[in-house]
Amino acid sequence: MTNNIAQQKSHILLTQAVPAPIDEILRRDYDVHRLYETSEPKKMLADIGPLIEGVVTGGAKGLSREMMECLPALKIVAISGIGTDAVDLAYAAKHGIYVTTTPGVLTDDVADMALGLLISTLRQMSEGEQVVRAGRWPQTNLPLARKVTGTTVGIIGMGRVGQAIARRVAAFDARILYTDLAPISSLDYTFIADIHALAQEVDVLVLAASADSGKVIISESVLEALGPEGYFINVARGKLVDEAALLDALIHKRIAGAGLDVFAHEPHVPEGFFTLNNVTLQPHRASATVQTRLEMGNIVLANLAACFSGNVPPHRV
Repeated sequence: MTNNIAQQKSHILLTQAVPAPIDEILRRDYDVHRLYETSEPKKMLADIGPLIEGVVTGGAKGLSREMMECLPALKIVAISGIGTDAVDLAYAAKHGIYVTTTPGVLTDDVADMALGLLISTLRQMSEGEQVVRAGRWPQTNLPLARKVTGTTVGIIGMGRVGQAIARRVAAFDARILYTDLAPISSLDYTFIADIHALAQEVDVLVLAASADSGKVIISESVLEALGPEGYFINVARGKLVDEAALLDALIHKRIAGAGLDVFAHEPHVPEGFFTLNNVTLQPHRASATVQTRLEMGNIVLANLAACFSGNVPPHRV
């Protein structure tokens, strides 16, 4: 006689879309509910919340305490990403809820995006493209750009991503300085403890720090230290930056330019950025490649499978 209980599928809530091959496996193995498709998320959570045992979400979107309180059967929050700052970890720990991430696989893509933003911003590639697309070449006389090779680059946060960025900019004969909680003995790059001193020394300041503390790192005073010939690149989190101060510094040319993949209140981006030619903007898509998103998805599947088979997920935080 078939055991009907054994055949029941766990209910999974998706807060955002996942790649089609991963979605197909989720639909095969679980009862999937798509929060991102409803216009009434509160009503949906009220209706199906008690059924949900797992949530698949992104690092930026996370899962708030308010949402977790609507999911009394929740066993796992599987983050497709590495950031846990948007998940209430204290609440999860108190209620025995696993929180998992997809470490390692995002490193190359995020570092590539940082390098792309750096090159695009210093070489004014976005502005040049706009001139060509608008048919304003050759009558538009663009200002000369900033050479990338030979720059001094300061990296805030020398974890996996920070080190991958350093390896990439080293190929451009860059002088590399960094700051972190402490010097890293295995690295030959110059450590500068004070972020203001670091900003004063570099041509390009790259933010690659963890956002777990959520505190602003790039303040008005740091931007002042970076100065009118300095550039700022952010592939970490928007909330680590005083965004109003950054916009003001760009408008009044107190820094030379910025390349931004992340913003403080996504998907909202202050409109002041839109008219600036010295800014390269991206919609938080550093890890948005087919290869990486599939690899991330497979890790999410492994974490879910371990949890629902009674094992400890391999990538729990």
